[in-house]
Amino acid sequence: MTAPGVPVLDFHARLTPGDRAPAALLAAMDEAGIGRSVVSAGGLLSLDRLSAQINDGGRADVAAGNDRVHEQCARSAGRLLPFFFADPVRDVEAYRAAAGRFRGLEISPAVHGFRLDDPAVADLITIAAAARHPVYVVTLAHPGTRTADLAGLARRCTGVPFVWGHCGHTGLDFAGLAELAPVPNVHAEISGCLTVTAVQAVRRFGVSRVLFGTEYPLQHPRVELAKAAALGLAPSELREVMAGNAGRLLGEETT
Repeated sequence: MTAPGVPVLDFHARLTPGDRAPAALLAAMDEAGIGRSVVSAGGLLSLDRLSAQINDGGRADVAAGNDRVHEQCARSAGRLLPFFFADPVRDVEAYRAAAGRFRGLEISPAVHGFRLDDPAVADLITIAAAARHPVYVVTLAHPGTRTADLAGLARRCTGVPFVWGHCGHTGLDFAGLAELAPVPNVHAEISGCLTVTAVQAVRRFGVSRVLFGTEYPLQHPRVELAKAAALGLAPSELREVMAGNAGRLLGEETT
């Protein structure tokens, strides 16, 4: 748990398919003291398939069910904030039409098997810029999906805030920290990474560009809360990481 009185806005959780998923997420948030969560569709692939694509590449032609996610979030009294999970191959026009109903964009090379320099990715980012959406993306080790590729994309799109999910996909991507820290519109989201990586994210990016996340349901929120408490931050810094920075990206009050 965080210190009493520190608001928590989880910048990365997922809603898996099924009618019970929102209630389960809200119950986990209540148990952990999390007020609000950014959510994207989850459960698109089996974990065996996802891990294989992270390691070896590949594409899954799967739809995220963004309408379902939006509908479920709309019934949460403002606690669940929906992101549109877009496949560049199939979702450019769908995102363009729906962007006003969502709070941000997620793109995933691990799931949909694209390069960050794909023209369709540029189309999605243009829509995100017009909607004032942050863009969440996890880098991989394959050509076109590395931290250098994200740095290039962010430098071409300086008006868009990018959120580097999990500080990379290895848990210990110090090279990625070094590459992305100088790019001012890239923010580091720390769910899933090692404590030492999260500490370095704060040191290299600065406390104003680091975001708390849980990766629920793959990670229990209490694990990420314990990691955040171990970062050695001053109370004012902890408030920024746990909610303040996310609130500014989303235009949300966090008091």
